[in-house]
Amino acid sequence: MSTFAPGTFSPHPQRVGVAAMARAQGAIESKLMLRHGEQQLLSIIIPLAILIGAAKLKDTTGHGVDEVFPMVLAVAATSSGFTGQAISLAFDRRYGALKRTGASGVPAWAIVVGKILGVLSMVVLQVLVLGTVAAILGLRVSAGGAAIGVLTLALGVATFTALGLLLGGTFSSEVVLAVANLIWFLLLGAVGWAMFSQGLGDNGVLTLVPTVAMAAGLDTALNGSFPGIELLVLVGWAAVASFAAVRWFRFEG
Repeated sequence: MSTFAPGTFSPHPQRVGVAAMARAQGAIESKLMLRHGEQQLLSIIIPLAILIGAAKLKDTTGHGVDEVFPMVLAVAATSSGFTGQAISLAFDRRYGALKRTGASGVPAWAIVVGKILGVLSMVVLQVLVLGTVAAILGLRVSAGGAAIGVLTLALGVATFTALGLLLGGTFSSEVVLAVANLIWFLLLGAVGWAMFSQGLGDNGVLTLVPTVAMAAGLDTALNGSFPGIELLVLVGWAAVASFAAVRWFRFEG
């Protein structure tokens, strides 16, 4: 039996490493999210309009930028992590794009990681845009508050991304399109009601609503305190949604 020295035959195809695969899939998902007009509307334009409108109506509502900014970040994270992710995933399943991606040799974990990286890229853009505008409007945050805020934001994004993967990975695209937008309005309404009726301090049972937990947690964090209860609520939602998404996720829809 004859053997050949390495390099005799060229090219020599082989599977890329885990990090390279995750980066490539993340870059694709990031470009898709950033190019999508509806994503920009839900994730950037609407939260930006809420932020500017609230600042202009401070004398009427009694709530300034420092109080409204945490709510706006929660709305933005809900839009990009939950609504946008659920709808795009559901239609990827409907048209077979997800199945074809898997058939090309990309493992399931890389697809999920890629979508998470896509959401994170959108969140970075949101923080840059919304944070810059909020700073121009007068928001000031200490270094310690910003650090705790980043932790809270990361947990909130993880929660809403897991919920988006659960919804988009289990139901048909028609159902997801209707339900995702309905849930988005309900979550927005809950955090808005909590904000403008009593502030984001002691929210009682409303803290169990993920948008309220995230907004209240960000409000506490940006004021330099540690939002223990709110973080526990977000961790609980993220754990349950992640388990359910892995259990019932389907690549075809």
